[in-house]
Amino acid sequence: MIDKPIEAVMRQSDRDIVIPSDLVATVNENNNLQHAFLVLTKVRYAKIPVVDNDNHLKGLISLPMITEQMLQDTGITTRNLDRMKIKQVMQKDVPFVYDRENLEVILRHLVDENFVAYVDHDHQFLGIITRRELFKEINFMAHNFSKQYIALPAYHDDNLSSQEKKIADKNR
Repeated sequence: MIDKPIEAVMRQSDRDIVIPSDLVATVNENNNLQHAFLVLTKVRYAKIPVVDNDNHLKGLISLPMITEQMLQDTGITTRNLDRMKIKQVMQKDVPFVYDRENLEVILRHLVDENFVAYVDHDHQFLGIITRRELFKEINFMAHNFSKQYIALPAYHDDNLSSQEKKIADKNR
């Protein structure tokens, strides 16, 4: 669980950690791999969300998933890319969050992923939360924490003043 003072300061930032879906590069699950390859190459992202015709999150597609389909015994070919659909090779088990306020879950996902998809309870794709955006919030917290809180050691130290010991005891 994130300590309440840390979470409180992070929530004071007026920045939105969600990048809305209309600003996120996506592909449709029924597009061919050639299309996904072009989009990924153009936007220069390693992985992007895959949606259906109704904008429901269906998975993620990456360049390695596509290039794997290009490898043949005789070399590399792009012929398969026109025939294969994204839904045939995409990652289907993907991290997502319903609650953009649950920093604990978001942080847990972002340890292993560059972004986590944000969806509603009908799995409608609403946007992404990136490590970069969360780091901006952590940066905000790191520079603003002492404006509202005094951080003291949680243990008794003979070097603490009597006032610091009282505050430390009160905050336990």
